[in-house]
Amino acid sequence: MPRADAVRNRERLIEAAFAELSEHGIDVSIARIAKRAGVAKGTVFNHFASKEELVAAIAAEQFGALAATGEALLKDPDPRSALLRFVTAGADLQAGDRSFCEAVTATSRDHPAIRAASDRLAQVAEALAARARHAGVIRDDVTGHDIVLLLSAPVQIAAPLAAARPDLWRRYLHLIFDGLRPHASHELPVAAPTHQDFIAAATG
Repeated sequence: MPRADAVRNRERLIEAAFAELSEHGIDVSIARIAKRAGVAKGTVFNHFASKEELVAAIAAEQFGALAATGEALLKDPDPRSALLRFVTAGADLQAGDRSFCEAVTATSRDHPAIRAASDRLAQVAEALAARARHAGVIRDDVTGHDIVLLLSAPVQIAAPLAAARPDLWRRYLHLIFDGLRPHASHELPVAAPTHQDFIAAATG
């Protein structure tokens, strides 16, 4: 198969798998993904050894896109606005694709592609948080790892009412984000998570 055709097939498979996982969850079949992509089932395995590898490729792509959004926001002259827009983008991704997020959770976070994309995302989050800390618009003990974990918080909080109020997570995002302000803050009872904590969670 010509390289250009192979690249197009891989792109179609990733797009189809992302859509199917978002709509139907982790139990969606390879046959269904292949049908949506308009390719033979065998073509899927020409590109990905398993469904887990396909999910890992999608996750890495999504994390990469979010990291690219964060990198672009580093040019925003308003550090607080940039950080808020980054957190909003991450929460919005998860709010729109809950089933896909479940699929990613079911895939090993120790996968090399997911690990690399997660590390890049954490680095971007730290860069955005550092700018906000330096500007005095967030607490000085908030880290990039805190921000990565907070990306899913508003969506999880609003999940029980998601069917009736699909945008309710935005309320909690702003409540959470206001809690990052340094004014009248108190010392936190435990330290922020570290890179080693994330590695332990992925391999444990």
